[in-house]
Amino acid sequence: QLQLVESGGGLVQPGGSLRLSCAASGFTLDDYAMGWFRQAPGKEREGVSYIDTSVPSTNYANSVKGRFTISRDNAKNTVYLQMNSLKPEDTAAYYCAARSRGLFSLWRLDTTYNYWGQGTQVTVSS
Repeated sequence: QLQLVESGGGLVQPGGSLRLSCAASGFTLDDYAMGWFRQAPGKEREGVSYIDTSVPSTNYANSVKGRFTISRDNAKNTVYLQMNSLKPEDTAAYYCAARSRGLFSLWRLDTTYNYWGQGTQVTVSS
């Protein structure tokens, strides 16, 4: 069974940090580009970060640039999202997704992804 499982979410104070993990099972991530998306209540899902199969090809939403870092460990079949200097507006459900092909410039287009995780909640609040 092909599956992506996110973990690492939780409640954190503004200015704090979290590291999200996305572990794949049933397939290897080596041939997949990975994206992190988030969706806050009442808002559309938005692309947060992206890492291509060829590191260090990465991309970030402007709202998280300089604060978030995406990385991958193909040996562990896992992708990470290190989130620093968290803000209340970062509160959302975070999802990882995998795609086997697609233009780098269209990384935010969620319809280009083949597999999705179930999401992990991140809440930034004092």
